Amino acid sequence: MATKEKQDAKAPKAAKEKGPKSGGESKSSGGKQRAAKSAAPKAPHTGVGTPAPAPRLKDYYVGTIRPRLTKQFTLKNPHQVPQLEKIVINVGVGEAIKQPKILDSIVEELGIITGQRPVRKKAKKSIANFGLREGQEIGAAVTLRGARMWEFLDRFISVAVPRIRDFKGLSTRSFDGRGNYSMGLKEQMIFPEINYDSVEQIHGMDITFVTTTNKDDQALALFRELGFPFRGEEKPIPVKYEGATTSGERA
Repeated sequence: MATKEKQDAKAPKAAKEKGPKSGGESKSSGGKQRAAKSAAPKAPHTGVGTPAPAPRLKDYYVGTIRPRLTKQFTLKNPHQVPQLEKIVINVGVGEAIKQPKILDSIVEELGIITGQRPVRKKAKKSIANFGLREGQEIGAAVTLRGARMWEFLDRFISVAVPRIRDFKGLSTRSFDGRGNYSMGLKEQMIFPEINYDSVEQIHGMDITFVTTTNKDDQALALFRELGFPFRGEEKPIPVKYEGATTSGERA
């Protein structure tokens, strides 16, 4: 009788010992199934092997803007038609002299906005009054060309510019006399790519649009066709001829 009681007492212990083993086996089998799923070949992406689509603003320029400018200025050579060559975005950080870490966040934000890695700019000479030493990093810049230039311009005109606070239009008097247009922004928050919660400091930037023409009136016509929202009350830049009077008429 005693031996039977001992055997009955050992039976539940054996059952308990078998329980975790069975659970462990189920976990291991689940892990094997997950590993098999991860190891299984994934279906290829739908865009694999297909070329990237051309920027829509570039297609609009080639198909619509170029013929209009050619007719407007009566240009015979197609190479004379003004077009956008590059966009230069520059950010100067004076506080980076005392706090170099600020420049790291600015470089990261500029890369997010443009989709291209910025170049850190260094001081060319030392200025004792500002505590600036030669070779010290004080800013960042990006030069956009090709498809990235057209994509940035499209987002800038259609999305970023309408988000400028108290916006009344772009000035037509920011040309440099050689067909290039420059403008300044007070804050980087107008770009939707920037997350407001992750911004450490609000900063501005300078943007320069470089064209292939050296005449401001042709560059102005190009930017108007591209969709730049210029101020309507400002008069366009007068064309100066040789021997012209102050009113812009020929003498």
